[in-house]
Amino acid sequence: MAKIMKNWSGEKEGSFIKKIEEKIHRTPSLQEKISDVIWKLKLQHEQLEHAILKMQRHDKELFEKCVEAQVAEDTAKATIYANECAEIRKMAKIILLSQLAIEKVMLRLETIQEFGNVFTELAPVSGVVKALKGKLAGVLPQVSYELDSIGELLNGMMVESGRVTNIDLPVETEGEESKKILGEASLIAEQKLKEKFPEMSSPEKTVQSIHEKTY
Repeated sequence: MAKIMKNWSGEKEGSFIKKIEEKIHRTPSLQEKISDVIWKLKLQHEQLEHAILKMQRHDKELFEKCVEAQVAEDTAKATIYANECAEIRKMAKIILLSQLAIEKVMLRLETIQEFGNVFTELAPVSGVVKALKGKLAGVLPQVSYELDSIGELLNGMMVESGRVTNIDLPVETEGEESKKILGEASLIAEQKLKEKFPEMSSPEKTVQSIHEKTY
């Protein structure tokens, strides 16, 4: 009886351990992998939002210093501050475009989870991610690095779908659908830039306004 119980217990224990091992080493489904990519993209979207807020604060500080330099008739210093504001806004546009494009990519991935064809739908998504990686390389290198990793995951999913091989990659890096997504994001980014970085009067006009109020 004891031997029977021992064997029964051993079989149960072995079966339990085997189930745990299978769960640990189980290959995630494509849907699970897409969920993981969406989560990773959300993290990068948050990083871009933090960067925009920092840029807004820095831009405001620099413009105020630019005005102060104009009031003090220090043209050289005012020019330096004005040029720096212009550079900040160039970088801000890239970040805003990237944010909007990532939002579109996440929506597309959510649609793929429900209805889409993995190969045909992932190809333009992969192209957008690769394009954003290049745009952000000189602005936010860490985000660019993470997008490169995400791009590799997307490529891996296309290979797994069986419709493309490693030899065929990259796919759709300059495809029409990718360009369309980036183009739409760029147009909206222009508007967002005006909202987050309102067009301010030139330093000369600001100084003139100060003098008019003073006298």
